[in-house]
Amino acid sequence: MTLPRFLLLLILPFFLTPPCQGRRSNLLSSLKSPILLRGNDSIAYRDPAVAYHHGTFFLFYTVTKTTPDSIYSFVAQSQSNDLVHWTMPQPITPASQLMGFSSPGNVIRYRGQYVLCLQSYPRPNYLPGQGVRYGNDQARLFIIRSHDMKHWSQPELLRVKGDVPVSSMGRMIDPYLIQDKDEPGKWWCFYKQNGVSMSYSHDLTHWTPYGRTDCDENVSVLVDNGEYVLFHSPQNGIGVKRSTDLLHWRDDGPLIILGQQQWEWARGRITAATVIDLRSVRRIGCYLMFFHGSGPLTEPEGDFDRNASLGIAWSTDLQTWHYPM
Repeated sequence: MTLPRFLLLLILPFFLTPPCQGRRSNLLSSLKSPILLRGNDSIAYRDPAVAYHHGTFFLFYTVTKTTPDSIYSFVAQSQSNDLVHWTMPQPITPASQLMGFSSPGNVIRYRGQYVLCLQSYPRPNYLPGQGVRYGNDQARLFIIRSHDMKHWSQPELLRVKGDVPVSSMGRMIDPYLIQDKDEPGKWWCFYKQNGVSMSYSHDLTHWTPYGRTDCDENVSVLVDNGEYVLFHSPQNGIGVKRSTDLLHWRDDGPLIILGQQQWEWARGRITAATVIDLRSVRRIGCYLMFFHGSGPLTEPEGDFDRNASLGIAWSTDLQTWHYPM
């Protein structure tokens, strides 16, 4: 049967328009709130990392809990098929103050395994009522490995400063791994130290320091139009930088604050964005941004280890960002 010409003209744009342009995709249209996991007075969800595999979203994040006699952190994961319903947090690192594993960066596929990078964030003897305390100078970078993204190995130290004693590495946090855009098999680790520092490796074991650039924390990196696009977190909001060679960087666009002015749950800070490219996934068709917001207080006022929630936004061009209203 041949459709009339006028009917073809009506329905053709529906097939040509990407799911995120004009109308939201079916999956994103089911989101009624930008909040994926909501924190409260005794729990904070922070630092999201995301992997998408065979129709399932794997969400990794820091969980910080406050009890009457302790404040401690660990990395947990949840799963979802629709971005709305998430499994309960499943710890994948030990919960402790001495190590305080946290801030998962991203998952890469390497030699038949999944590899997740993360940090330690030691805050020994941290008690409620002491005021906000940040990780000490023993914070280091680690990876854990898995065959199924559910069961994870013990953390392995990332020696991104090369062959130097662990005691001489200095405080480093917020790792992110990405393969070189021009040289397959060469991996970069971005991490917060002296701005953002970069090291490279061909085996994830032996690392060579490369350089640095002025930048803030919680770096996330992807490749777009032959350039590295780096998302980072200043005191508030999400900044963007671009580079073709990892040496020369330029700021790209205004600070991203999404709906912060209307969101009491993120009034204190929007931060720790990670962006993944799911434009080729038919039911998504966009870049997805996962982030955390804290509030209504600022982090120094107290909403650092509590009242932090994970949120979501999306874009087709990395310039204009949308979120559930």
